[in-house]
Order: sequence, then structure tokens, then C-alpha cells
Amino acid sequence: MTDRDDFLTRAGSGPLSGQVVVDFSRVLAGPYATMMLADLGATVIKVEGPKGDDTRHWAPPVRDDDATYFLSVNRNKFDIVLDFADADDLAVAQDLAARADIIVENFKPGGLAKFGLDYDTVAASNPAVVYASITGFGPDNPLPGYDLLVQAMSGFMSVTGSPEGSPYRAGVAVFDVITGLHTTIGILAAVQHRMLTGEGQLVETNLMSSAMSGLVNQSGAYAAAGANPTRMGNAHPSIYPYQPMATKDGEIVIAVGNDGQFATFAEALGRPDWAEDDRFAKAKIRNANQELLEPEILEALRAHTADEWFDALTPLGIPCAPINSIAEGVERAKDLGLDPIVEAGEGERIIPTIRNPIRLSKSEVSYDLAPPEFGRDSERVRDWLRHSPAATTLGTTAADEGESHHGHH
Repeated sequence: MTDRDDFLTRAGSGPLSGQVVVDFSRVLAGPYATMMLADLGATVIKVEGPKGDDTRHWAPPVRDDDATYFLSVNRNKFDIVLDFADADDLAVAQDLAARADIIVENFKPGGLAKFGLDYDTVAASNPAVVYASITGFGPDNPLPGYDLLVQAMSGFMSVTGSPEGSPYRAGVAVFDVITGLHTTIGILAAVQHRMLTGEGQLVETNLMSSAMSGLVNQSGAYAAAGANPTRMGNAHPSIYPYQPMATKDGEIVIAVGNDGQFATFAEALGRPDWAEDDRFAKAKIRNANQELLEPEILEALRAHTADEWFDALTPLGIPCAPINSIAEGVERAKDLGLDPIVEAGEGERIIPTIRNPIRLSKSEVSYDLAPPEFGRDSERVRDWLRHSPAATTLGTTAADEGESHHGHH
């Protein structure tokens, strides 16, 4: 972090205040990571090509004219539109890279080299930069990095869905989000390394590796035991009962994690004998005999509604939950005092967004900038570059090479 002019300061005093992040990423994994950094106080400059981030056009749903997909991962950022095919715009991009503390990009592998914006070129003039590169399948594999492809190729879809049905994708781009979090962790580790040594470095993440890690016990079962997990619907491979179960009027999720909870659960259902039964008392044997136990559990649960069971079981310490819609989930979070919705921005543009889940006792997360309108800060960023300390423009421009490229991110 170096001394900065005050053209692009942020409100608040987050732990990353003063860190300048140049964001060459688009869609989800990269923008999610840079939003995490921005929420924690960093000055994030989002660079968009002439057509804008893809997610600006992913609609419906919309709020006014804004796609909610874009709004969900782009608050607290300044925004500039640059066409890398234009020599002047490319020079601005290179100037931003030369002054950045942190860079995040998710171009196809090697895609920024022709613009002089790859790590090696940038680091030659800005050796302290922390440069995060996100790909789909690693830097040597040009396969397109779409979350759905990774859900398929990683094996995730093979363990999601009914045993008799088709493989299912998750209802959210889960590996984009996990990769965004892994990228943020890698960046913060590299920033700490720079604080200790003064050295910047390249941080590399990819969706496929994040999927391998994010599959935790499922991928770990194959690594450690050669087991190849399969679809089990809503059942758990290792513990029981741990799934939705039918009641008098609908389903409730029961998540019994140990034998003590099972004994309490059995008593609450009026069947304390289950906890004394050698077929059911211990987790490993209970899991093997769940086909015998399940009809009896369902018979007992039919006595009351899902809400009645939730109210009865929760005070006993038995983990359970209603199956909510998204709207009901957000409202439940409100009821729990978690304040899930926060307003980002001020003045005429204030956008409701979902709260950052991190709470810090010494330095608060801030929400001073609404997700930006396209090119909102283009002149402001250029003004900051003119007034901040001069830096050498990096590399050779596309115009010098006699090439024409579009700024696809």
C-alpha cells in the first residue's frame, strides 16, 4: 500500500482501506472476490469492456433497469469502461495496473498477455503487486470456465439428485462462489506476505480445484478410501436421520448428528425404545438399518405438522428446520436478528443488497457505494490517474502490434 491521492477514497475504516484493487474480472467468481475486498474497505476499480459485464444482461429478475445478478456481486466498486482495442484506453488500463496494490482477472489463460496486462509484464514495473488470476481448469487448460461445466466434470452432479433420477446442478453457481472465497483468502495471504517481505506475488485459483476442495468428504472419500459416492437424494452417506422427512402437513429437515441427539429425538417422538435397540442406538449400525427405522420415524412424525415439530424439537436441542423459500429464508434471518438486507449507496442511488457475512469488532464492513451504473466513474478514475503519482505505462499496446482486440473479460 502506497500513499494515495484522495480522488477515490472510501467511507469507513475497513481493514483494507487504502488498498487499490484493479478488477479485470467479470461474471461471478472474480467479482464476488473483489466485492469481499471492497466490503472490507479496499478501493476497487471495476474495469468493464464496451459491452459491459455479462451479468448486466442476465435478466430477469431486474430492479428498475438493473439485472439483480449484477447488483448482487458488484457493490462498493468504482466503474470505468475501457476498450483494450483502443490504444488510449489500453494505456489507461496499463496505468491502472502499474498503480494497483491488487489485481484480479479471470480472462482465458494467457488472454491478457497480448495487452501487456499479464502478471509477468505488470510485475516488471510493479513488483509489489498481488496479482490474482482465476481460470476454469488451471492456467494450462483453455476450457471455458463456466460453473455448470465444473459441477458436471468435478463429480458434483453425480452426487446431487434422486438415486433414480437425473443428475442435478445446484440452485446457485456454487463453485464460482467457493472459488471467489478461495481467491479472497489467497489474496489476503499474499498481502500479509507482502507486509512481511515487501514482495508481491501471483495468486492462482481455478474452479475445478475449488470444486475438488469444496466436495470435502465426497472427494476425500475417493482420495482416502477409493470410494466413489453416488446420488442419495437428500440422504447423508454417513449419518441418519439427516434429511427432509414428511410430517402431517409437509416436510421438515431433521439433522441428528450424534447418538445423544438420537436418544433425545426418539424420546420426543414417543419411542425411547429406539435408543435401546441394538439396531438403531449407534450411528454406524443405525445408518446401515435406516430402511427398518425410517417407516417408524415417519409414522411418529405424522402426528403433528412441520411447524409443530419444529417448535417441539428445537428447545430439546434437536437440529431441525423448515424448508423455506428464498423469501421465507431471508425473512427468517431477519427474525433471528441477523439483518440480512443492507442498503448500499447514498443519495439518489441506494440498492438493497445482502449483508456481508463477516462481522469485525474493530473495523466495520461498509456499504457506501451502490453497485455502479455502467461507466459511472470513468472520468473520476481518469482524473485520479492524472493526479496520482506518475507511473510507467506497461508493455506494448495492441495498436503498436497492429492488432485489434476487444476487451472481453
